[in-house]
Amino acid sequence: MLFKDLDIIKPILNALDKQGYKKPTPIQEKAIPHILDGRDVLGAAQTWTGKTAAFAIPTLQILSREKQLLLFQLYKFYQEKKNYQISRELLNVLY
Repeated sequence: MLFKDLDIIKPILNALDKQGYKKPTPIQEKAIPHILDGRDVLGAAQTWTGKTAAFAIPTLQILSREKQLLLFQLYKFYQEKKNYQISRELLNVLY
């Protein structure tokens, strides 16, 4: 199995690839899908087996998803009110 098989978003996959990580460790392979599905996970593994990444990778993805949703809601709010126009520059600053 590869990281790309775990439904990880492209920016995180690119960062993993840039650091030379291609295959998840067993703890990552088992934990990441559950965390992305919003389930609680309790895992145990030896030192240096990737437990921190097993938590951090899906957490970063969830935060990214929430940020995109927040920006979309902000955009909709201003478009509905028609009081403000959100410029591409402002969206780039926020995103």
